[in-house]
Amino acid sequence: MKLKKGDAAPDFSGFDQDGKKVQLIDFKGKKLILYIYPKDNTPGCTSEACDLRDNYDMWLSKGYQVVGVSPDSQKSHQKFIEKFDLPFPLIADEDKTIIKAYGAWGPKKLYGREYEGLLRTTFVIDEKSIIQEVFTKVKTKDHTNQILETI
Repeated sequence: MKLKKGDAAPDFSGFDQDGKKVQLIDFKGKKLILYIYPKDNTPGCTSEACDLRDNYDMWLSKGYQVVGVSPDSQKSHQKFIEKFDLPFPLIADEDKTIIKAYGAWGPKKLYGREYEGLLRTTFVIDEKSIIQEVFTKVKTKDHTNQILETI
């Protein structure tokens, strides 16, 4: 199922890099940028995280929280956050429950080979947990501007 603008954001619950529970309900009354990415410490994922990090204060000033989700472990997230000084939580979704609930798992192609994998996707969610925007073609190095152009 593909989520689209105007849909209710699926409820989620997971644990961040510090073992703290993070849920959609935590953001009720706040705006949220929920970005789902494939893997810590890879070039595209690092570019995307650092772009959001470099603009984090601006996001906060506009009333947005930022949360990342990937299938990596809490330990991997801890190292990624420490290495790149990321100021926002990263949820460890090792069983891909959140990823699948948000439709970010599906068929991919690489060198003509088809397989199931993570589809890099960002959701902009409003104060009432309604999806305002969905980005499936993420510009990892300029993601903040990509989001700003549409909100």
